Amino acid sequence: MLRWTVTFIILAIIAGVFGFGGIAAGAASIAKVLFFIFIVLFIVSLIRGNKRV
Repeated sequence: MLRWTVTFIILAIIAGVFGFGGIAAGAASIAKVLFFIFIVLFIVSLIRGNKRV
């Protein structure tokens, strides 16, 4: 999921450089959502841990 976030951030930067504002804003918002989902899943996995008995 972090890989998708980085992909959309790079897409947003490239689109912003070339002047495609709508595409850049869309890619940036998708990257932001994916980043927060990744953070939440990462924190949940840290809390749960690897509790095998």
